[in-house]
Amino acid sequence: MDFASEGNKKDFLRFLRSLLKGQAYVEFAYMTGVLPIAKYSSGSELNMFKEYDMATKKKFCGYFGFSDAEVDRLFAVYQRTTRDGKITREELAEWYDGYFTAAGNRLYNPRSVVCALIDDQIGSYWTSSGPYDEIFYYIRNNIEDVRDDLVLMIAGECVVIKLQGYAAVSTELITKNQIYSAMVVYGLLTYENGAVSIPNRELIKKFNELLLTKDSLGYVHHLAKESEKMLKATLCGNTDTMAEILKYAHDTESPIFSYNSEIELSAVVNLVYLAARDRYRVEREDKAGEGFVDFIFYPEYRNEDVLILELKIDSTQEEAIEQIKDKRYALRFRGKLGEREKYTGRILAVGISYDRKTKEHFCRVEVL
Repeated sequence: MDFASEGNKKDFLRFLRSLLKGQAYVEFAYMTGVLPIAKYSSGSELNMFKEYDMATKKKFCGYFGFSDAEVDRLFAVYQRTTRDGKITREELAEWYDGYFTAAGNRLYNPRSVVCALIDDQIGSYWTSSGPYDEIFYYIRNNIEDVRDDLVLMIAGECVVIKLQGYAAVSTELITKNQIYSAMVVYGLLTYENGAVSIPNRELIKKFNELLLTKDSLGYVHHLAKESEKMLKATLCGNTDTMAEILKYAHDTESPIFSYNSEIELSAVVNLVYLAARDRYRVEREDKAGEGFVDFIFYPEYRNEDVLILELKIDSTQEEAIEQIKDKRYALRFRGKLGEREKYTGRILAVGISYDRKTKEHFCRVEVL
């Protein structure tokens, strides 16, 4: 990302000052953009402006994106004017919703919603020089501190930060607070209740691409590259290879691989199955049968296999499989109320366990 020189900035600010400040012809001036206006001296040449953003200011925060009601109206127009439309209302929420305002409301990415409805196709409409370059720009100065957080956020977890202001002159991003604050301003992360997270599936795909392509992310990149092998091993029931990959992940020196809770184990599972997101919609803690299953992998194509995955710590992989059967998680894909008609492939029960005493992983795959 290129930034204007200091001289360019000062010249532009002098131009704006001479154009707007103290001029008889200016009764009201409205400026909009991604970043706050840069000031170049203590005199604050443009100090007549009041600044509002969606993350910290409640006033006007509802105007930074589309609300649910606005998307409902646009979707109604789409249904009336599009013959055999391919998009569902649920897909719009899954892909483009998730930005939180200071008032606690959720907003959709307006450009992506409009592009999807015009094209009659769900997809990534995020604009950047490349599929992952924009995210990498922000994290490149402190990869070691942020890469564990990336794994947690891709797993659906939030990361606590202290949100800071970010302006056009903030080119040095070193600390995690600086990095994540800048990413909130640019819409790459969302901020709520003192923590940041990845807002929706469109952004999840960009973060996935980053992990799969940037070898400077070290062990995170290497584990992500193993994820294609992990998916293939699961689909063919090769539990030895699955356990080997999980052991490789656990042997990596990272606090999230200590498995002090199932959240950490879930984060690792997300990472070692990262490549599956190209072919599956991965849902965590999804309602199925008589409870909530740890993961369900919904295929993008109806002839692919469904994966129902349950995790256990200090238990057995057999108990994980039994829970899938006892709680009747597969009912989600059977009968009139299920989604069986959407998928013609197998329904696979996947049990993964970790023994904290022996430091071993065990896996089991069964066809339901």
